[in-house]
Amino acid sequence: MPVEFLGIAATGDGSETTPRSTAAFDRDYTLRLARAHEDHGWDRVLFAYGAGSPEPAAAAAFLASHLDRLQILLAHRPNVSYPTFAAKTFATLDQISDGRLTVHFITGGSDHEQQREGDFLSKDERYERTREYIGIVKKAWTSREPFDHEGAHYRFNDFVSDVFPVQQPRPGVSFGGSSDAAYAAGGAEADVYCLWGEPLARTAEQIERVKEAARAAGRTDVPRIQVAFRPIIAPTEELAWEKAHRTVAAIKARRESGDLVRRGRPLGAAAPENTGSQRLIEIAEAGERYDRALWTPTAAATGGAGNSNALVGTPETVAEALLDYYDLGVDILSARGYHLLDDAIDFGRHVIPIVREEVAKRDAAKAAAVAERAERDRHQLIAVQA
Repeated sequence: MPVEFLGIAATGDGSETTPRSTAAFDRDYTLRLARAHEDHGWDRVLFAYGAGSPEPAAAAAFLASHLDRLQILLAHRPNVSYPTFAAKTFATLDQISDGRLTVHFITGGSDHEQQREGDFLSKDERYERTREYIGIVKKAWTSREPFDHEGAHYRFNDFVSDVFPVQQPRPGVSFGGSSDAAYAAGGAEADVYCLWGEPLARTAEQIERVKEAARAAGRTDVPRIQVAFRPIIAPTEELAWEKAHRTVAAIKARRESGDLVRRGRPLGAAAPENTGSQRLIEIAEAGERYDRALWTPTAAATGGAGNSNALVGTPETVAEALLDYYDLGVDILSARGYHLLDDAIDFGRHVIPIVREEVAKRDAAKAAAVAERAERDRHQLIAVQA
Protein backbone atom coordinates (compact mmCIF):
# COMPACT_ATOMS: atom_id res chain seq x y z
CA MET A 1 0.00 0.00 0.00
CA PRO A 2 1.40 3.45 -0.84
CA VAL A 3 2.64 5.45 2.13
CA GLU A 4 1.16 8.86 2.96
CA PHE A 5 2.71 11.87 4.67
CA LEU A 6 0.89 14.27 6.98
CA GLY A 7 2.30 17.69 7.87
CA ILE A 8 1.01 20.63 9.90
CA ALA A 9 -1.16 23.50 8.66
CA ALA A 10 -0.12 26.12 11.21
CA THR A 11 -1.71 29.56 10.97
CA GLY A 12 1.28 31.21 12.68
CA ASP A 13 5.02 30.56 12.79
CA GLY A 14 5.61 29.77 16.46
CA SER A 15 6.82 26.44 17.86
CA GLU A 16 8.19 25.02 21.11
CA THR A 17 11.58 26.51 20.25
CA THR A 18 10.61 29.84 18.70
CA PRO A 19 8.09 32.50 19.80
CA ARG A 20 5.45 33.40 17.25
CA SER A 21 6.26 36.46 15.14
CA THR A 22 3.03 36.44 13.14
CA ALA A 23 -0.58 37.03 14.11
CA ALA A 24 -2.49 34.02 15.42
CA PHE A 25 -4.03 33.74 11.96
CA ASP A 26 -1.68 35.03 9.30
CA ARG A 27 -3.11 34.50 5.82
CA ASP A 28 0.24 34.81 4.04
CA TYR A 29 2.08 32.46 6.39
CA THR A 30 -0.74 29.89 6.38
CA LEU A 31 -0.70 29.75 2.59
CA ARG A 32 3.09 29.81 2.34
CA LEU A 33 3.48 26.87 4.72
CA ALA A 34 0.78 24.87 2.96
CA ARG A 35 2.36 25.51 -0.45
CA ALA A 36 5.69 24.31 0.92
CA HIS A 37 3.98 21.03 1.80
CA GLU A 38 2.17 20.74 -1.52
CA ASP A 39 5.32 21.51 -3.51
CA HIS A 40 7.53 19.05 -1.62
CA GLY A 41 5.68 15.76 -1.72
CA TRP A 42 3.37 15.87 1.30
CA ASP A 43 -0.13 14.39 0.95
CA ARG A 44 -2.11 16.35 3.53
CA VAL A 45 -1.82 18.80 6.41
CA LEU A 46 -3.49 18.90 9.80
CA PHE A 47 -5.48 21.88 11.03
CA ALA A 48 -5.23 21.37 14.79
CA TYR A 49 -7.74 22.54 17.40
CA GLY A 50 -7.20 24.53 20.59
CA ALA A 51 -9.50 26.59 22.77
CA GLY A 52 -8.96 30.22 21.81
CA SER A 53 -7.01 29.32 18.64
CA PRO A 54 -8.15 30.33 15.15
CA GLU A 55 -11.17 28.30 14.05
CA PRO A 56 -9.72 25.45 11.98
CA ALA A 57 -12.63 24.82 9.60
CA ALA A 58 -12.57 28.41 8.39
CA ALA A 59 -8.78 28.29 7.99
CA ALA A 60 -9.10 25.01 6.10
CA ALA A 61 -11.69 26.53 3.75
CA PHE A 62 -9.29 29.41 3.06
CA LEU A 63 -6.54 26.96 2.23
CA ALA A 64 -8.73 24.69 0.11
CA SER A 65 -9.81 27.63 -2.03
CA HIS A 66 -6.16 28.49 -2.84
CA LEU A 67 -4.57 25.05 -3.37
CA ASP A 68 -5.64 22.28 -5.72
CA ARG A 69 -3.92 19.09 -4.54
CA LEU A 70 -3.07 19.20 -0.85
CA GLN A 71 -5.52 17.22 1.28
CA ILE A 72 -6.86 18.43 4.62
CA LEU A 73 -7.14 16.73 8.00
CA LEU A 74 -9.47 18.87 10.10
CA ALA A 75 -9.42 18.47 13.88
CA HIS A 76 -12.77 18.88 15.59
CA ARG A 77 -13.99 18.62 19.18
CA PRO A 78 -17.56 17.34 19.60
CA ASN A 79 -18.24 19.71 22.51
CA VAL A 80 -18.05 22.85 20.35
CA SER A 81 -21.01 22.24 18.01
CA TYR A 82 -24.07 20.07 17.53
CA PRO A 83 -23.36 17.04 15.31
CA THR A 84 -25.93 17.96 12.62
CA PHE A 85 -24.35 21.41 12.29
CA ALA A 86 -20.87 19.87 12.18
CA ALA A 87 -21.93 17.41 9.47
CA LYS A 88 -23.11 20.31 7.26
CA THR A 89 -19.91 22.23 7.93
CA PHE A 90 -17.76 19.25 6.96
CA ALA A 91 -19.84 18.48 3.86
CA THR A 92 -19.54 22.09 2.74
CA LEU A 93 -15.79 22.03 3.28
CA ASP A 94 -15.54 18.78 1.31
CA GLN A 95 -17.35 20.57 -1.51
CA ILE A 96 -15.00 23.57 -1.31
CA SER A 97 -11.97 21.28 -1.37
CA ASP A 98 -13.41 19.02 -4.08
CA GLY A 99 -13.24 15.93 -1.91
CA ARG A 100 -9.98 16.48 -0.05
CA LEU A 101 -11.29 16.38 3.55
CA THR A 102 -10.72 13.93 6.40
CA VAL A 103 -12.08 14.80 9.86
CA HIS A 104 -10.09 14.08 13.02
CA PHE A 105 -12.40 13.84 16.02
CA ILE A 106 -10.81 14.87 19.34
CA THR A 107 -12.35 13.66 22.57
CA GLY A 108 -10.08 15.82 24.76
CA GLY A 109 -7.39 14.67 27.17
CA SER A 110 -7.39 17.64 29.57
CA ASP A 111 -10.35 18.57 31.79
CA HIS A 112 -9.04 22.14 32.06
CA GLU A 113 -8.80 22.57 28.29
CA GLN A 114 -12.28 21.13 27.75
CA GLN A 115 -13.77 23.34 30.44
CA ARG A 116 -12.41 26.44 28.71
CA GLU A 117 -15.23 25.95 26.21
CA GLY A 118 -17.92 24.75 28.59
CA ASP A 119 -17.31 20.99 28.54
CA PHE A 120 -17.58 19.49 32.05
CA LEU A 121 -18.08 15.83 31.20
CA SER A 122 -15.72 13.21 32.58
CA LYS A 123 -13.20 11.60 30.25
CA ASP A 124 -15.20 8.37 29.87
CA GLU A 125 -18.37 10.39 29.23
CA ARG A 126 -16.52 12.35 26.55
CA TYR A 127 -15.53 9.16 24.75
CA GLU A 128 -19.12 7.94 24.89
CA ARG A 129 -20.27 11.27 23.46
CA THR A 130 -17.63 11.20 20.69
CA ARG A 131 -18.72 7.76 19.57
CA GLU A 132 -22.36 8.87 19.41
CA TYR A 133 -21.35 12.12 17.67
CA ILE A 134 -19.37 10.36 14.92
CA GLY A 135 -22.27 8.00 14.26
CA ILE A 136 -24.64 10.95 13.78
CA VAL A 137 -22.20 12.78 11.48
CA LYS A 138 -21.75 9.68 9.33
CA LYS A 139 -25.51 9.24 9.01
CA ALA A 140 -26.04 12.93 8.18
CA TRP A 141 -23.40 12.61 5.45
CA THR A 142 -25.09 9.60 3.85
CA SER A 143 -28.84 9.75 4.57
CA ARG A 144 -31.04 11.33 1.88
CA GLU A 145 -34.12 10.79 4.02
CA PRO A 146 -35.01 12.61 7.28
CA PHE A 147 -34.09 10.70 10.43
CA ASP A 148 -34.59 11.00 14.18
CA HIS A 149 -32.06 10.36 16.91
CA GLU A 150 -32.35 9.84 20.65
CA GLY A 151 -29.15 8.92 22.44
CA ALA A 152 -27.29 9.54 25.66
CA HIS A 153 -26.06 12.97 24.56
CA TYR A 154 -28.09 14.09 21.53
CA ARG A 155 -31.75 14.14 20.57
CA PHE A 156 -33.42 15.53 17.45
CA ASN A 157 -36.22 14.79 15.01
CA ASP A 158 -36.62 14.82 11.24
CA PHE A 159 -33.16 16.01 10.23
CA VAL A 160 -31.88 15.76 6.67
CA SER A 161 -29.07 17.77 5.17
CA ASP A 162 -29.23 19.60 1.85
CA VAL A 163 -25.44 19.49 1.38
CA PHE A 164 -23.48 16.28 0.98
CA PRO A 165 -19.77 15.52 0.64
CA VAL A 166 -18.06 15.08 -2.69
CA GLN A 167 -16.49 11.88 -1.39
CA GLN A 168 -18.79 8.90 -1.54
CA PRO A 169 -20.05 7.40 0.56
CA ARG A 170 -18.42 9.91 2.94
CA PRO A 171 -15.14 11.56 4.00
CA GLY A 172 -12.72 9.63 6.18
CA VAL A 173 -12.88 9.68 9.97
CA SER A 174 -9.67 9.96 11.99
CA PHE A 175 -9.35 9.29 15.72
CA GLY A 176 -6.62 8.97 18.34
CA GLY A 177 -5.97 7.94 21.92
CA SER A 178 -4.21 5.36 24.05
CA SER A 179 -6.74 4.53 26.77
CA ASP A 180 -9.14 1.58 26.85
CA ALA A 181 -12.04 3.95 26.13
CA ALA A 182 -10.17 5.41 23.16
CA TYR A 183 -9.41 2.01 21.64
CA ALA A 184 -13.07 1.01 21.99
CA ALA A 185 -14.43 4.18 20.38
CA GLY A 186 -11.80 4.49 17.66
CA GLY A 187 -11.74 0.79 16.92
CA ALA A 188 -15.47 0.96 16.26
CA GLU A 189 -15.69 4.20 14.26
CA ALA A 190 -12.32 5.27 12.81
CA ASP A 191 -11.04 4.85 9.29
CA VAL A 192 -7.64 6.07 10.51
CA TYR A 193 -6.30 5.50 14.03
CA CYS A 194 -3.63 7.98 15.13
CA LEU A 195 -0.77 7.21 17.51
CA TRP A 196 2.12 9.28 18.84
CA GLY A 197 5.60 8.00 18.07
CA GLU A 198 6.69 5.35 20.54
CA PRO A 199 9.32 2.57 20.38
CA LEU A 200 8.58 -0.08 17.76
CA ALA A 201 7.59 -2.78 20.24
CA ARG A 202 5.11 -0.54 22.01
CA THR A 203 3.71 0.72 18.72
CA ALA A 204 3.15 -2.88 17.63
CA GLU A 205 1.23 -3.49 20.88
CA GLN A 206 -0.98 -0.47 20.25
CA ILE A 207 -1.70 -1.55 16.68
CA GLU A 208 -2.84 -4.91 18.00
CA ARG A 209 -5.10 -3.17 20.56
CA VAL A 210 -6.72 -1.19 17.74
CA LYS A 211 -7.30 -4.36 15.72
CA GLU A 212 -8.79 -6.13 18.73
CA ALA A 213 -11.14 -3.20 19.36
CA ALA A 214 -12.25 -3.21 15.73
CA ARG A 215 -12.99 -6.93 15.90
CA ALA A 216 -14.85 -6.48 19.19
CA ALA A 217 -17.02 -3.85 17.50
CA GLY A 218 -17.98 -6.37 14.82
CA ARG A 219 -15.90 -4.86 12.03
CA THR A 220 -14.47 -7.00 9.26
CA ASP A 221 -11.93 -4.31 8.38
CA VAL A 222 -9.49 -2.44 10.62
CA PRO A 223 -8.49 1.24 10.75
CA ARG A 224 -5.38 2.37 8.92
CA ILE A 225 -2.62 3.37 11.33
CA GLN A 226 -0.96 6.79 11.52
CA VAL A 227 2.06 7.54 13.72
CA ALA A 228 3.46 11.01 14.47
CA PHE A 229 7.05 12.16 15.05
CA ARG A 230 9.19 15.30 15.33
CA PRO A 231 12.06 14.71 12.87
CA ILE A 232 15.40 16.41 13.46
CA ILE A 233 17.60 15.94 10.38
CA ALA A 234 20.99 17.20 9.21
CA PRO A 235 23.57 16.20 6.58
CA THR A 236 25.62 14.12 9.05
CA GLU A 237 24.79 12.17 12.21
CA GLU A 238 27.02 14.44 14.28
CA LEU A 239 25.27 17.58 13.03
CA ALA A 240 21.86 16.01 13.57
CA TRP A 241 22.62 15.22 17.21
CA GLU A 242 24.06 18.68 17.78
CA LYS A 243 20.84 20.08 16.35
CA ALA A 244 18.77 17.78 18.57
CA HIS A 245 20.53 18.95 21.75
CA ARG A 246 20.14 22.60 20.70
CA THR A 247 16.45 21.94 20.16
CA VAL A 248 15.94 20.53 23.64
CA ALA A 249 17.96 23.36 25.18
CA ALA A 250 15.72 25.89 23.43
CA ILE A 251 12.56 24.12 24.65
CA LYS A 252 13.85 24.05 28.22
CA ALA A 253 14.90 27.71 28.12
CA ARG A 254 11.45 28.79 26.94
CA ARG A 255 9.77 26.56 29.49
CA GLU A 256 11.89 27.82 32.37
CA SER A 257 11.24 31.43 31.40
CA GLY A 258 7.49 30.80 31.42
CA ASP A 259 7.33 31.77 27.75
CA LEU A 260 6.32 28.33 26.55
CA VAL A 261 2.59 27.86 26.92
CA ARG A 262 0.14 25.48 25.33
CA ARG A 263 -3.55 26.25 25.28
CA GLY A 264 -3.21 29.00 27.83
CA ARG A 265 -1.10 27.15 30.42
CA PRO A 266 2.67 26.80 30.90
CA LEU A 267 3.81 23.66 29.10
CA GLY A 268 4.45 20.83 31.54
CA ALA A 269 3.07 22.84 34.47
CA ALA A 270 0.99 19.87 35.66
CA ALA A 271 1.08 16.12 35.21
CA PRO A 272 -0.86 15.18 32.07
CA GLU A 273 -4.27 13.58 32.45
CA ASN A 274 -4.34 11.78 29.11
CA THR A 275 -2.93 8.28 28.74
CA GLY A 276 -0.95 9.12 25.60
CA SER A 277 1.13 11.80 27.31
CA GLN A 278 1.59 9.61 30.36
CA ARG A 279 2.98 6.91 28.10
CA LEU A 280 5.44 9.37 26.51
CA ILE A 281 6.72 10.43 29.93
CA GLU A 282 7.05 6.81 31.05
CA ILE A 283 9.02 5.96 27.91
CA ALA A 284 11.28 9.01 28.37
CA GLU A 285 11.97 8.10 31.99
CA ALA A 286 12.96 4.59 30.92
CA GLY A 287 15.49 5.78 28.33
CA GLU A 288 16.57 8.47 25.88
CA ARG A 289 17.16 6.42 22.73
CA TYR A 290 15.20 3.58 21.21
CA ASP A 291 15.46 1.50 18.07
CA ARG A 292 17.11 3.16 15.09
CA ALA A 293 16.54 6.88 15.77
CA LEU A 294 13.76 7.52 18.33
CA TRP A 295 14.78 10.13 20.91
CA THR A 296 12.67 11.03 23.94
CA PRO A 297 14.19 14.19 25.55
CA THR A 298 12.00 16.40 23.36
CA ALA A 299 8.94 14.73 24.88
CA ALA A 300 10.40 14.94 28.38
CA ALA A 301 11.13 18.66 27.96
CA THR A 302 7.48 19.39 27.13
CA GLY A 303 5.96 17.13 29.76
CA GLY A 304 4.75 14.69 27.13
CA ALA A 305 2.77 17.36 25.29
CA GLY A 306 1.22 15.87 22.18
CA ASN A 307 3.36 14.70 19.31
CA SER A 308 6.78 15.23 20.88
CA ASN A 309 9.12 12.24 20.40
CA ALA A 310 11.85 12.94 17.86
CA LEU A 311 13.55 10.93 15.13
CA VAL A 312 17.17 12.10 14.90
CA GLY A 313 19.75 11.54 12.18
CA THR A 314 20.59 12.03 8.55
CA PRO A 315 17.71 11.89 6.05
CA GLU A 316 18.73 8.31 5.30
CA THR A 317 18.64 7.32 8.98
CA VAL A 318 15.28 8.97 9.59
CA ALA A 319 13.85 7.44 6.42
CA GLU A 320 14.98 3.96 7.52
CA ALA A 321 13.41 4.55 10.94
CA LEU A 322 10.11 5.50 9.29
CA LEU A 323 10.30 2.39 7.13
CA ASP A 324 10.62 0.30 10.30
CA TYR A 325 7.19 1.64 11.31
CA TYR A 326 5.83 1.04 7.83
CA ASP A 327 6.91 -2.59 8.16
CA LEU A 328 4.82 -2.79 11.35
CA GLY A 329 1.71 -1.79 9.41
CA VAL A 330 1.88 2.01 9.66
CA ASP A 331 1.09 3.62 6.32
CA ILE A 332 0.41 7.25 7.32
CA LEU A 333 3.48 9.05 8.67
CA SER A 334 2.95 12.36 10.44
CA ALA A 335 5.94 14.66 10.81
CA ARG A 336 6.44 18.19 12.07
CA GLY A 337 9.72 19.96 12.68
CA TYR A 338 10.53 22.81 15.05
CA HIS A 339 11.04 25.40 12.32
CA LEU A 340 7.78 24.67 10.57
CA LEU A 341 8.49 26.08 7.11
CA ASP A 342 12.15 25.16 6.66
CA ASP A 343 11.71 21.71 8.18
CA ALA A 344 8.69 20.93 5.97
CA ILE A 345 10.79 21.76 2.91
CA ASP A 346 13.86 19.82 4.08
CA PHE A 347 11.85 16.75 5.07
CA GLY A 348 9.99 16.84 1.78
CA ARG A 349 13.17 17.16 -0.26
CA HIS A 350 15.38 14.72 1.57
CA VAL A 351 13.28 12.16 3.47
CA ILE A 352 9.98 11.65 1.65
CA PRO A 353 11.56 10.54 -1.67
CA ILE A 354 13.66 7.89 0.09
CA VAL A 355 10.67 6.46 1.93
CA ARG A 356 8.45 6.44 -1.14
CA GLU A 357 11.10 4.68 -3.23
CA GLU A 358 11.71 2.00 -0.62
CA VAL A 359 7.99 1.46 -0.05
CA ALA A 360 7.53 1.00 -3.80
CA LYS A 361 10.30 -1.63 -3.76
CA ARG A 362 8.70 -3.43 -0.81
CA ASP A 363 5.28 -3.39 -2.46
CA ALA A 364 6.72 -4.65 -5.74
CA ALA A 365 8.50 -7.48 -3.94
CA LYS A 366 5.27 -8.46 -2.14
CA ALA A 367 3.33 -8.42 -5.39
CA ALA A 368 5.98 -10.57 -7.08
CA ALA A 369 5.89 -13.04 -4.20
CA VAL A 370 2.10 -13.30 -4.42
CA ALA A 371 2.29 -13.85 -8.18
CA GLU A 372 4.98 -16.49 -7.73
CA ARG A 373 2.89 -18.37 -5.16
CA ALA A 374 -0.15 -18.24 -7.42
CA GLU A 375 1.86 -19.60 -10.36
CA ARG A 376 3.35 -22.36 -8.20
CA ASP A 377 -0.12 -23.31 -6.95
CA ARG A 378 -1.41 -23.38 -10.53
CA HIS A 379 1.35 -25.75 -11.62
CA GLN A 380 0.71 -28.00 -8.62
CA LEU A 381 -2.97 -28.14 -9.47
CA ILE A 382 -2.17 -29.04 -13.09
CA ALA A 383 0.19 -31.79 -11.90
CA VAL A 384 -2.48 -33.25 -9.60
CA GLN A 385 -5.12 -33.18 -12.35
CA ALA A 386 -2.73 -34.88 -14.77
